[in-house]
Amino acid sequence: MATNSRQRTGLIIVIAAIAATGGLLFGFDTGVISGAKQFFRELWDLTDKQVEWITTAGLFGAIAGAASSGRITDLIGRRLVILGSAVIFGVGAVWTGAAGSPTSLFIGRLFLGIAIGISSYTVPLYIAELSPSKHRGALVSAFQLLITIGILVSYLSDKGFVVEDEKVGAMSQLLINMNFDIHFLNCWRPMFYIGVIPALILFTGMFFLPETPRFLISQGREDKGRAILQRIEEPELVEPMIKKMKADLEVSRKNNISAVRDLLKPWMRNALIIGIGIMFVQQFVGINTVIYYSPEIFEKAGFLSVDSQLSATVIVGLVNVFFTIVSMFIIDKVGRRKLYFFGLTGITISLIALSLGFAFMDTLGESMKILTVIFILVYILFFAISLGPLGWLIISEVYPLHLRGTGSSIGALSNWTFNAIVTFTFLSLLRILGPSGAFAFYAAIGILGLIWGTRFIPETKGVSLEAIEDHWRAGNKPNELKV
Repeated sequence: MATNSRQRTGLIIVIAAIAATGGLLFGFDTGVISGAKQFFRELWDLTDKQVEWITTAGLFGAIAGAASSGRITDLIGRRLVILGSAVIFGVGAVWTGAAGSPTSLFIGRLFLGIAIGISSYTVPLYIAELSPSKHRGALVSAFQLLITIGILVSYLSDKGFVVEDEKVGAMSQLLINMNFDIHFLNCWRPMFYIGVIPALILFTGMFFLPETPRFLISQGREDKGRAILQRIEEPELVEPMIKKMKADLEVSRKNNISAVRDLLKPWMRNALIIGIGIMFVQQFVGINTVIYYSPEIFEKAGFLSVDSQLSATVIVGLVNVFFTIVSMFIIDKVGRRKLYFFGLTGITISLIALSLGFAFMDTLGESMKILTVIFILVYILFFAISLGPLGWLIISEVYPLHLRGTGSSIGALSNWTFNAIVTFTFLSLLRILGPSGAFAFYAAIGILGLIWGTRFIPETKGVSLEAIEDHWRAGNKPNELKV
């Protein structure tokens, strides 16, 4: 039964909001380590390298999750895979909070990372396949918004549970008032436990959401796919979309070629380069050095207490959320390509400013504290309106139906691999090059990304997923794609 425009809009918003909770978990479980590591480091007297291993463990798990689950998503469906990731999120939150040793915490973070890797491509893929073309950018960007909210929540959790000398965070004080021995809890354990709550929300909500029509039709369940399309898409577009999906699937079946081999065919080469390349740029401009190591960066700039470092970090999280919301309102109006160049230009300039600031730190004196916060906030601003949402949005758009799960998985795998490299090397990079040299290195990557983008970043605004596939099959260039 067809629905009216208001009902369709309401249903699509509900679907995107619930599914995007996977992004909140993604953000929370990647960001929570930022504040927690200072306390378990002191508890277990860990070295820099041990801290790097535990911090990066979640990323190693994310690589495994992204690498192993892409084909499963194409076989059993997007919805079931998201449900499975919610279970892993919940178990992982309890495991990391209860860890009794550095090894146990490392393994718990590794396990939790599997869910992060799975959700990082399955959730935006799920939302993209249930979104009308004209609203797809904003709705998929809801995933990035929830990532930023998850990161902010993790920062607030870290600050709330902080116990430093005479400074006791609000949530720690609440536990003390309830007769909990906060020192027994080591204050960092509740930071991890609180991740159980959004995991339960995601698991419960996904029970009531449908599978994507594109997946259902690929499994021969056309009537069910049509029924869902009639609830979310304009009536006149339903039958043409079904016809196009069936035609694409028939081509795939006749070719009878594995997904990986098909991705390597000449007509798919540009999509593969885009999916991997945008994730390289997104990660190698150093975004997760700020997400994971903000306290260390602010310490280098002169913020000496843990509480002041975490307060500055919370401000970073707030700016990240606000400008991700701004991105949602403009991404389908301005377009992907313009946002990419605008955002990356701002990111690169901010990194150059940070590099120069640390180079002349002795001259700047106390003003370096303020300048560091300003430069990082400007950096986060430009990232939040561009590369943050664009990376996940574009990998959910550029692949054809029968390769979308596998292709998005490769994009996510690339993201986590690059993320792990940047995160695992940052403290070492600081020791070798100093803060000035480290940020100069990331700025150089930004310049290379601008050059690469002139050829490979497509404009997918308002273009149907099927039209994007036709563009690749015709052998056209990425920068020629348009409505």
